[in-house]
Parts: sequence; C-alpha cells; structure tokens
Amino acid sequence: MIKIGIVGGAGYTAGELIRILLHHPEAAIQFIHSNSNAGNPIHKVHGDLIGETNLLFSSDIEDDIDVLFLCMGHGKSKELLESTPLPDSIKIIDLSRDFRLKKDAGAFVYGLPELNKSSIQQAHKIANPGCFATAMQLALLPLANANLLKGEVHLNGITGSTGAGQRPTATGHFSWRNNNVSLYKTLRHQHMGEVRQSVNQLQDNYQNTLNFIPMRGNFTRGILVSAYTQTDESEAQLCDCYQSFYQGAVFTHLSSMNPNLKQVVNTNKCILFVEKIEDKVVVVSLIDNLLKGASGQAVQNMNLIFGLEEKMGLGLKGVGF
Repeated sequence: MIKIGIVGGAGYTAGELIRILLHHPEAAIQFIHSNSNAGNPIHKVHGDLIGETNLLFSSDIEDDIDVLFLCMGHGKSKELLESTPLPDSIKIIDLSRDFRLKKDAGAFVYGLPELNKSSIQQAHKIANPGCFATAMQLALLPLANANLLKGEVHLNGITGSTGAGQRPTATGHFSWRNNNVSLYKTLRHQHMGEVRQSVNQLQDNYQNTLNFIPMRGNFTRGILVSAYTQTDESEAQLCDCYQSFYQGAVFTHLSSMNPNLKQVVNTNKCILFVEKIEDKVVVVSLIDNLLKGASGQAVQNMNLIFGLEEKMGLGLKGVGF
C-alpha cells in the first residue's frame, strides 16, 4: 500500500483528492493536515465524506509516508518545503503553481501525462498542471507536435465557481454567480505561462501570441475551452493528427460530435472535438476543473510514479442528464 499524507486538507481540491484516495485500492491515507481544522473530523469540512472515513484533521506533518500531496494556496508549497525537512524518500505532488514553470521547477517534473508520461514515471517530484492550462494544452498540443501552429491562437474558456477556491469572494458567492457570467484576467491569465512552455516543448519555433479570454460561469464545476487558429490542413488530416497524438492517452478522447460539459463533470476525462471551418481549425476541450484539472490528474500522476495502472482508482462516473 502507498502511504499518503495531504497538506492543505480543507479546500475543494483536497476534498476531491481524499474522496478518490479513500477508494483507491493501493492507497492508505496516513494524515490530512489542516491547522485551522486540527482535531475536527474530515466530514465536518467535506460533508460528502460522512460515513466514508473516521480520520481527523491533523496539525502534524508526519514523515512515515511514501508520497505527500500539497493542496495549499499558491506560494505556500515552496514555503513549506523550504521550512520543513522531509526525507528524500518521500515523493511530492504539488497542486499549486509554485513549480510549474521551468524557471521555478528545480527537480519538479511538469505533470501533464499526455505530454510527459515517461518523465513522470521516473520522477520524484511532480508539479501538477493548472485547470485551465490542462484544458488549453490538450486542445493545442497535437497541433504543436505536428508543427501546425502558424498564426495567432485565440482561446476562450469558461469555468465553474469551484475554480475560484473555497474561500468566499465578492465574485464567488451564490447571489453574484447565479444567472450571471463575467470575464476576468482577460489576456493575462496566470496559466498562460504553462501553456506557452508546453507548446514550445513540442514546437520550439512557435512565437506567435496565445490570446486567452477566461470567463466565470454560473455553475459549480467544469471547464469548457474553445480554441481556433488558421490552418491549411483538411478536417480529416486534423482529426488524424489528434487521434495519433492521443492514441495512448487513457483519459483524453476525441469526439465525433460537439460535446457538452455534463459529459466530463465528476470524471477524469478530457473530451475534444475538432472541426475545420473555412480556413480555421476549431477545437473544443472539456474537463472537470477539480478532477482532470486538479486532484484526478494528481492521482493519475501518483499511479504513474508508483508503476500502477494509470486508471487505478479513477473510475469516476459523470452526472448524466
């Protein structure tokens, strides 16, 4: 069994991570750390876990574990690892953005399995990708791999309210979000550095602009990204490009029909739809921001690190209609 510790256990991503790991056949959670909730039952914060575990939140970080998941706010993971000595044997999977860019990464491997699977399998430390970054990269990487990105790329994305985290904010509470849609961080979203980095990993000569407009949606979870750019390829050639790139990807699927968000919510899937309209390729990319965009992908990375079947513990079901 893989002995697991979780730090930052009170947030949305930690709640999803705990839910997955409690039913993972090779996982044994040793502690769930939260200073603000120390001593409280897990279900006092994550109400859906009532009856699932008797674990209490801990104020201690134990070192008799195999892997440590960091589910804290951005900047906190780096602080923790600098201030808390941990045995070299403990593997780290960080869900913040502290180590995602190469200039900050050190020994961390960027944990997008569809791009870096072989490196992840050999890694000791993983920087888990951002949620919007995951959806955007999965939309663009086959084009980059085939050297098909030429002009500017235009991306639009909408995310559910859980993408803003658990802490209440002026634009996150129900009365503001309900029956409402708004833009934020237009053309300056923090995940674009990750996307650029991965695109250039496959197509290093691509220097044109990646334009991204993110939106807040009036729903709880899920991300829909659309991307388009000019191309000379036919629709059949483009679809072959995507099918070939994702041939070995167990969670990323190309759809022949324009998909909808309900198909991916509560799953670790990414569903892609590709079509050619006039002189442009249009790609739709759908994920659950808390699963493929965070905790599900983190467990997928854990499975790869420990040589387990990549899908283990991630047989999650969509919500249906």
